[in-house]
Amino acid sequence: TRLLAASFLSLAMLLLAAPLVRPASAAAPAAKATLEHPEYTLGSGDVVKMTVFGQDDLSGEFTVDGQGMVSLPLIGNVKVGGLTVRQAEKKVVGELKPDYLKNPRVSIEVLNYRPFYIIGEVKKPGSYPYVSGMTVINAVALGGGFTYRARENDLLIIRATDPQRRKQRASQDTVVLPGDVIEVPERYF
Repeated sequence: TRLLAASFLSLAMLLLAAPLVRPASAAAPAAKATLEHPEYTLGSGDVVKMTVFGQDDLSGEFTVDGQGMVSLPLIGNVKVGGLTVRQAEKKVVGELKPDYLKNPRVSIEVLNYRPFYIIGEVKKPGSYPYVSGMTVINAVALGGGFTYRARENDLLIIRATDPQRRKQRASQDTVVLPGDVIEVPERYF
């Protein structure tokens, strides 16, 4: 009976630990989503918080306008549209350094991202606020889910960073970025 109790206890521990262990195949979608995740670039409608350390008058919240510009105190308009946050920080440092500050330290953080859009065969198509780490299936859920006519495994995405605005195939695990347009096509039968 002792051997039977020990065997039962070992089996119970193994079953309880099983959800904590993920097989390699379960990790594959996350790796794929990372590979499909282009680096985020600032664009029209983003609200950023810029901190110039030791210079409260130069720090604040700024909105990226339709031309990709932010209007900053002292240095005026700076084009940050199409730049990553790190590139924008370096650009602002470059604008401040020669004439205004000796050794500026700048930090930029995105406070509000521009929305993404979902169209086609979802129950509530439209624009929705972006949430970091969002995937296509999360976006579909925000749009009320698929309609009965949706082609659930034949999704399309138009990246906001693509100047040609081409439709690309997407999986349900594809990462969505602000400004992207997700299209859920209609199935024929």
